[in-house]
Amino acid sequence: DAGWRAAATGCRSVLHVASPLPLANPRSHDELVPPARDGALRVLTAARDAGVKRVVMTSSTAAVCYGRGGRREPFTEADWSDPTDRRDSSAYERSKIIAERAAWDWRAAEGGAMELATICPGAVLGPVLGRDFSASIDIVRKLLDGSLPGLPHFGWPLVDVRDIADLHVRALNSPVSAGKRYIGAGAFFWMSDIADVLRRELPTARIPKTKLADWMVRLSANFDPGVKERLFELGKERPVSA
Repeated sequence: DAGWRAAATGCRSVLHVASPLPLANPRSHDELVPPARDGALRVLTAARDAGVKRVVMTSSTAAVCYGRGGRREPFTEADWSDPTDRRDSSAYERSKIIAERAAWDWRAAEGGAMELATICPGAVLGPVLGRDFSASIDIVRKLLDGSLPGLPHFGWPLVDVRDIADLHVRALNSPVSAGKRYIGAGAFFWMSDIADVLRRELPTARIPKTKLADWMVRLSANFDPGVKERLFELGKERPVSA
């Protein structure tokens, strides 16, 4: 806990954008949930104690549209994922749900005059700053490097990292954003849709074209822990309204 208040001292606003999203599957729910929740509460407490006016916290559509299955009707900021349904979420989704809920509960009980807004991005794509990139980029990387033999029936609402950065700055500065949740995402893309875009924009790249049957994906999960962790996503459409 040491150093948090000193770090916040002199700040008018704070962006809390970090939360664990590993490329490898966590061994336990506790590897993601307590760090996400407790990290958010440490930032909020330090910000309040330092007299910060507003905190903008990065949540996720993981906190909006999971634990309830897929649907055609877009999810909105009024929707909350259900962390108790482990058939339709992983440790990552639960970490984002629990952390954002904890932040809003803390703000109501202990936040005083400090304001809070949250941003819920979809799968964030776009330019990377280096080799240490987010797990979302793996969606594109695997289509480009040949590590996917075909196209599983997975999909996500997508957003450009530059738009999400802009949304965070707007939430910091707009007088109407205090107390609000904002979904930051555009259209829902199946992996086959993403492959179509890459094929059009990079005509010399060898992008897979074959759509994998669901039974093939389920079979591969016996040998690939990463696929096994995400099987609950198979065939589920989760559009959002932004």
